[in-house]
Amino acid sequence: MSRKIFTLLAVLTLFAVVIVACGDSNGDTETEAAVDTEPETEPETEPETEPETEPETEPEVVTGSHADILGRVLERGTLICGGRTDLAGFGSLDGERNVGFDIDLCRAVAAAVLGDADAIEIVPLTAADRGPSLQTAEVDLLSRNVTWTASRDVQWGNFTIVMFYDGQGFMVTKASGITSTDQFDGATVCVTSGTTTEQNLADFFRQNGMTFEAVVFEETAAVYSAYEEGRCDITTSDRSQLESVRNGFASPDDHIILDDIISKEPLTPAVPHGDDAWFDIVKVVMFALINAEELGVTQANVEEMLASDNINIRRLLGVEGDWGFTDLGLDSDALANAIAAVGNYGEIYDRNLGPNAVITLPRGLNELWSNGGLIYAPPVK
Repeated sequence: MSRKIFTLLAVLTLFAVVIVACGDSNGDTETEAAVDTEPETEPETEPETEPETEPETEPEVVTGSHADILGRVLERGTLICGGRTDLAGFGSLDGERNVGFDIDLCRAVAAAVLGDADAIEIVPLTAADRGPSLQTAEVDLLSRNVTWTASRDVQWGNFTIVMFYDGQGFMVTKASGITSTDQFDGATVCVTSGTTTEQNLADFFRQNGMTFEAVVFEETAAVYSAYEEGRCDITTSDRSQLESVRNGFASPDDHIILDDIISKEPLTPAVPHGDDAWFDIVKVVMFALINAEELGVTQANVEEMLASDNINIRRLLGVEGDWGFTDLGLDSDALANAIAAVGNYGEIYDRNLGPNAVITLPRGLNELWSNGGLIYAPPVK
């Protein structure tokens, strides 16, 4: 009897264990099922967030308004050039046409890139506008009596090659009796704001222990009007600008430009930062104008020179080899077109600043290096 009871108890115990085990198994299954459902919700959120963020970041990688200037110029069909209309010899109006040394540099680039020297739009800029016009890429090229300095190279844009060497001077009236900068202490000086001239002026007086009162204007024309009206004793700027302005006065002989030069003013065409290819194109056009004068290639003989046996002339005019035309995206006759349109450096100088021009400025430092000047460019090869 006891054996039967023991056997029955054993069976009941085993049955209870099986029931407990089954209950535990069901609990584990529910828990796992709950865990398994969590990953199913993650794929639903990931596709919604990733596509929205990727398009927002892509535009930040693009260089933007400073990239592919050549492409924009070709598509537009015109070169936008920052210049001026108020300074004879450099940038002024002849009827409705812009003419001058700086304007011809713009025309040379247009001829090389577009095959048409007249495919330019000149945007008249004040001195203070020059930096912002480059920084925002409002202009493709800035050619407006702009001095190349270290800070401007960093902050404004890329400066190509010096095309006119100048220096700051002073103009006074004969009636003032001033013959030397030693007599400047306490003087009033008319000057244009936003220029190296303004800073050089302050540096000069400070360095020489003298005081002065600056009469400052944003517009260059206002500076010289005020000077002519007697609102200041002295006016100051690049000597080339003073010569141009004095020539336009009612009585030029009543004014003297002193011999003193107080600064270096390397006047240089510039382009916006951020497009090395465009920077190279403008530099090469400037190089070509200088090399053409060296090699005797002129506006009149450029067609004839295509048959020259001089290897340097042939490379310059694109009839032999491809030293970089293709890399720049230019036709092989691009530089020949520029020279045919405006002439070589010497012709541009003489047309605008030579003996038969509106104003005459001796070339001086702007002679070729082979004639004792500073005008020198890398060879085109």
